[in-house]
Amino acid sequence: MTSKDPASYPPIGFFGPVRFVLRLFAMFGWIALCLILYYVSKPFISPSPWPQRFLYGIAWILNIRMTTEGMRLKEDVFYVANHLSWIDIPIIGGLTGSAFVSKAEIRDWPITGWLGTLNNTVWISRDDRMGVGRQIEELKTALDGHQPITVFPEGTTSDGTGLLPFKPSLFAVLAPPPRGIRIQPILLDFLGTGPEVAWVGTEGAEHYTWRMMCRREIIPVRVVFLEPFDPAHCNNRKEIAATAREQIRKALAASLGGKPVL
Repeated sequence: MTSKDPASYPPIGFFGPVRFVLRLFAMFGWIALCLILYYVSKPFISPSPWPQRFLYGIAWILNIRMTTEGMRLKEDVFYVANHLSWIDIPIIGGLTGSAFVSKAEIRDWPITGWLGTLNNTVWISRDDRMGVGRQIEELKTALDGHQPITVFPEGTTSDGTGLLPFKPSLFAVLAPPPRGIRIQPILLDFLGTGPEVAWVGTEGAEHYTWRMMCRREIIPVRVVFLEPFDPAHCNNRKEIAATAREQIRKALAASLGGKPVL
């Protein structure tokens, strides 16, 4: 996570609080509608399409406008993406229907943790070393059920102009890989707005959410589905992490006009 000067954030403006209130009401209304339809359709449709539609709607309410490039795998896939903030979740989840691997403490957040559980989030505790085997088994179970899974292996956020080292531990479930699973790296390219919309430095969650909810300008994002690869062709989890990172690094450098990305 990089540092950031709060004075560099775009001004909220006079109508910012109005946009906050309108978006808040829109989100609660959308949550209520999606939950009703989720529980009504649950006995008849599996998997439910409503978690994905909910996330897509949240992205739309936040004024995020998405375009996609590349051929997306739809099942038996482990997505690996760069990470700027929590808005990455409605973007990727809304487009793919993916579940996510997330920090266990988020499970206790009001509303967010509950909604994450409905979306089959796999909660990982970095401090529970005794529970690593159980967490890997939960990931394997999700993958065996054809549930797409997304990880953010940087482990924290950046501003979209660089790429942090990938944590190989998140790829332990793929060494050896479950049946037929392929890895598809994803580049989230915010088309120059990354430093504005990233959640970095010492900014608190409340202030960041306030900024995003008050924001007037569109948040453009290009979601690039890169070339999938078979993790069975890699020798270990470190090589899996390095292979995925190299694809994202090259795509990020290209999106920055050839600027070197280490």
